[in-house]
Amino acid sequence: MLPKLDVPIHSVNLISTGKPIRFRPFLVKEQKLFLMASESEDPNEMIGVIRQVLKNCVLDEVDVDNLPTFDLEYLFMNLRARSVEEVVNLRYKCNNVLKDDKGEEKKCSGVVEFDLNILEIQPTKNENHKNRIQLTENLGICFKYPTFDMIQKYEKLNENEVMIRILVDCIDYIYDKDQIYYAKDSTKEELEDFVDSLQQKDLEKFKEFFDTMPEIKKDVHFKCPKCSYEEDITIKGMQNFFV
Repeated sequence: MLPKLDVPIHSVNLISTGKPIRFRPFLVKEQKLFLMASESEDPNEMIGVIRQVLKNCVLDEVDVDNLPTFDLEYLFMNLRARSVEEVVNLRYKCNNVLKDDKGEEKKCSGVVEFDLNILEIQPTKNENHKNRIQLTENLGICFKYPTFDMIQKYEKLNENEVMIRILVDCIDYIYDKDQIYYAKDSTKEELEDFVDSLQQKDLEKFKEFFDTMPEIKKDVHFKCPKCSYEEDITIKGMQNFFV
């Protein structure tokens, strides 16, 4: 029998709970999954591979499929940093609009390259964020965070429809002064009817919940080597960090 290599164990704290999660680097067998997914033009296939690799590499009991989107992104970024390298080289195409000799407008399209240390990227947290929304003096809703499954399920709908559908899916429980009504004990139709009965001002409160959720992002300032245009950009989402 051939010898086996010792694999280092790393740890990172989930953003949503602060719980430390142990994981091992991904191996050649997991890298093969990424190579196959990279040949597909369907981004959902890559998300599926990322979830499968996390299931393979995480050593503690974690329901990867139901992790909030930001937890899954943060966990994978740390896994990737420990498995490949901490620094990624990113390329950004300049969008500055220039005029040629004939006065016609065209994009510069100069390419800016820069290095980014993944482990230096920390989640942004809004101190005003809360998942319990008080609707009236006696009635409120407690939300859970959206997952990639929720987002993928409604990706073909328009923005307003997506918000309502995800809002319904994210209800953890509804409470009044006498009782707690858990979403898992209610039908989808009952939850939709409850949301339909709300006022527009209530929807604005829910929007604030989603808008202030933790994010994985990095602000970068660059200067185009071709036209000298300077711009501040925000990189966020797994795809932008690794493409």
